[in-house]
Amino acid sequence: MCNKDLGALRDIVINANPAQPPLTLLVLHGLLCQRYRVLSTPEDSELSRLASLKSCLWDIVRVEDQLLVCIFFSCSFAVPKLEMKFSICNMCPIEGEANVARFLFKLLAPYPSDPAVATLVDSWVDTGFYQLADGSTKERAAVLRALNSALGRGPWLSGPEFSLADIACYCCLLQNGSASSIAANVQGWMKSCENLGHFGPAKLLLK
Repeated sequence: MCNKDLGALRDIVINANPAQPPLTLLVLHGLLCQRYRVLSTPEDSELSRLASLKSCLWDIVRVEDQLLVCIFFSCSFAVPKLEMKFSICNMCPIEGEANVARFLFKLLAPYPSDPAVATLVDSWVDTGFYQLADGSTKERAAVLRALNSALGRGPWLSGPEFSLADIACYCCLLQNGSASSIAANVQGWMKSCENLGHFGPAKLLLK
């Protein structure tokens, strides 16, 4: 999408609740910086962790940037769901961290052409956000068992390649604290994720 007009500055404006920082977006921001010229900044005078966010997101001002990423955190006007606009003049907002993550990941790589694999990726993304992150204790335990079973069959959740499914589930595990009590296959997978070097900003924000 961005490659069609490399000289254009694309605005990505995200409104988020500081009580639930979007860890997946920090990971995707780092990946976008590897592909595009990105100018990014968090904005919120009320956020106590703004310094940490700036260390995760702030980039040196450069000319001819391809993407402008601005994340607004507001304690006084907390948005019920994370919301994003891309090219803000002519696009309706995208709501929910899962949907925003899907959109941004497609700027990096197309979804799998195999419908079965694409469905598997989407299934794990939804499972991560709606059951692992926000589910009951029983639901989280069931997801952890499913993760361990899936990772016993391959290195990544949706097949032989690292995907958005891995990003989403890793970040949800990190955010809800489940990473402290996980089975062997999940532990090995988390180590493989960390070895890629994409998850440093998310871990830094939670310290």
